[in-house]
Order: sequence, then C-alpha cells, then structure tokens
Amino acid sequence: MSDWPEGRNGGPGERYGRGSASPQPESARAMPHVRRRPAPPQSPPRIPPQQGQGHDGYGEAPAYDSGYNTGQVYGGGQRGGGQGGGRGGDSGYVQPRAAPNWGRRIKVGTLTLVVVLLAVSIGTYFWADGKLKREVDLAKVIDRPSEGDGTNYLIVGSDSREGMTAEDKKRLRTGSAEGKRTDSMMILHDGSNGPTMISLPRDSNVEIPSFVGSESGKKFAGTGRQVKLNAAYAEDGPELLVRTVEFNTGLRIDHYVEIGFGGFANIVDAIGGVEMDIPKAFKDKKSGADFQAGKQTLNGEQSLAFVRTRYAFAGSDLDRTKNQQKFLAALASQTATPSTILNPFKLYPTMGAGLDTLIVDKDMSLWSLGNMFFAMKGVTGGEGTSMNIPLSGQSVNGNLVWDKDKVKQLVEQLKNDEKVTVKGN
Repeated sequence: MSDWPEGRNGGPGERYGRGSASPQPESARAMPHVRRRPAPPQSPPRIPPQQGQGHDGYGEAPAYDSGYNTGQVYGGGQRGGGQGGGRGGDSGYVQPRAAPNWGRRIKVGTLTLVVVLLAVSIGTYFWADGKLKREVDLAKVIDRPSEGDGTNYLIVGSDSREGMTAEDKKRLRTGSAEGKRTDSMMILHDGSNGPTMISLPRDSNVEIPSFVGSESGKKFAGTGRQVKLNAAYAEDGPELLVRTVEFNTGLRIDHYVEIGFGGFANIVDAIGGVEMDIPKAFKDKKSGADFQAGKQTLNGEQSLAFVRTRYAFAGSDLDRTKNQQKFLAALASQTATPSTILNPFKLYPTMGAGLDTLIVDKDMSLWSLGNMFFAMKGVTGGEGTSMNIPLSGQSVNGNLVWDKDKVKQLVEQLKNDEKVTVKGN
C-alpha cells in the first residue's frame, strides 16, 4: 500500500506531471486565478504587552498578512504584525535616539567662548584707547639725550581740578586755584633688572635750559636761571618739564603720564579703597589728613590727603615723596589682581575713572601704559627699587640740591639697564 496520497506529484509510478504514463514531460497547464483578499484595516496603536494577553503579548491576536506583493522587505529590523515596515506602518517600535557627540559639543562651546572673549577684549581695547588724552608732544622737546636700554616714564601728579564740581573741591580740600601745578614727579625705569622708581622733589633746584614754546613754537635761549623743578611745568607745561628733567639728569624720557586730583581719587574709590600700613599717626589741616597708626583701607578722599601731606613731617617734601611712592605701588599692586581684571563691574569703572583724567604723550599706547602699571606693582613685589634722587644739601634760596656725581652714576646704570646700586635720600 502506498504512503503517498492519491493524485500527489512524486507518488509511486509517477515520473512526470500528475501520474502520466508518458516518458515525456507533461505540457504546461493554465493556473486557476486566485482572488487576493483585501488588505486588513490598519491596526490600532499597540498596547504594551501584558502577561497572558493575546498570542504575542500585545493584546488581541494580530490580523494575518502574508506580505505578498506589498513591497515588504523580509529580514527587516521592524517587528511583524499590522502593516509591514516596508509600507511605513506603525510597528509599535521606537527607534533609539543617537547618543550626543560630547566631543563635538565641547569643541563648539570652546570655540564660541574664545570668539566671545576675543570680541570683548578687542572692544575693551578700542574703548580704552579712545579715552586716552594724548596731548603731550615730545617731538617739541629739543636737544634730547641719547636713548638707552629699558623704558623711562615721567609720572606727574598735578593739582588740576578739571572736571571737579565745587562740592568735590570742598570735599577733597583742593582749593579753587586756576591752572595747574605739579604736586609730585617721579621717574619710573622699566628694565631687565627690575623697575626703579625715583622721586624728584618739587623743591629741587634745577636750571631752565633753552627750549621751544609748546604753544608759540618760539625758541627761548637758556639764561642759566635756577628755579624749583615744579616752576618749569608752571611756565610752559609738560614739554618744558620733560626738557628740564632731561637737561638736568641726562636721562631720556620715553613716555609722559599725568593724572589730576579728581582722577586719582576716583580710581581709588572704583577699586574699593587701598590698604595701607601707616607706621606712625599724623594729622595735617591743609591736606585734611588725620590717620592713626596701623593697617587701614583708605578711600579716595583719604588717599589724596595721604599723598599731599608734607607739613606734618620733619622731612617735609622728602617724606611726602616717600609716601607717594609707597601709595602708588600699593595702588598698582591691589588693582592689577584677578579680582579686578576679571570682574567687569570693577574693571570698567576703574579704567574709566583713570582714563578720563589721564594725560599722556602722543606715542603712548595702552600696551606701554599697562607695562608702566605692572612695573609700579613690581616696586613693592621685591623686584625693584624705590628712592629719592640723591641730594647733597640746600641752595641759598632753600631749594634742594642734587648730588651731581651720584645722579650721573645713577643715570649711567639706568641707561645701560644695570642693577641700581646708588642710594638715594
């Protein structure tokens, strides 16, 4: 008995076709037309599988779809059931989101930060550069000494009341005198052997040399006149002061910087005061100074009184110049700090307060001004030296006379950018 169902191909005795006894293959027959069932309607959104529901854990059993001739790609990554993935149907499968590219994000963030900082820095530079008052023309100074190594700044504190209200003048005890005079003068040498700050007492006895008038352009011959140093400034301004300092010292001045009363006090207030250690209490009615001994923070008004006081000291102007050096170095040291430079709420008011009243020479750049500031800071940082110019006594008119030999030696050391060994007063 045969195991093959009757009428099936491949049964016993059947070599070709459906049981044909002929040795030749059976001819092709027409296949009956089979009508395809219409596609089932789109299934509703899947319900998350719960135990015991349906055949595949998704609720009711899915409607059967052979996928024949529908464009479905077999072996795809989407789950079966419902409409095939080839037709974009909702398979109930959510494709995972790609992981963030942190390396790229960090690079883009860093680049953005650099661009912002660069833009702010450039904007700040041009803002500050535009505030500088380049009013002093050193090209008008004649018969200048030869250049040396390092950079020499002539720093002048004037009693200019420009921009001050009547209330400011009263509060700061500056008086209401017209014009302006020099209250302090000092040379700051910035070189490879550290900065050197040399005060020039206003009562120094100097000779007014030949010069060209800063306004008239007229040349005035030297007559050997002996005057106080601050008289040169009062006679023809910064250009004659530079000419007189160069003539009497032999040292070339590279840059000129001047600040008035109001700007000085505003800078101090902008940084929140300057801490000073005052060794001995003193009081002076003319300047308004009234200080106790010890460490204390001085505001703008107190700072101005501190650097202007002379009558409360036995050394008068010499003691005052020492206090001026001490204060300026402390001011620079406490201003050039990250807490000020990196804080725009302190940096911009500080720069604005100083630049509004700062007068410099026409060749002064912000870079040179910054170098001067950090050189001042180095004076108290153990990197430099501060001193009064060497003196030998007093003249018949009571002016302070410079020690010519020591001054000559000092100038040679500065010109050659050597370590300063000369001692001042």
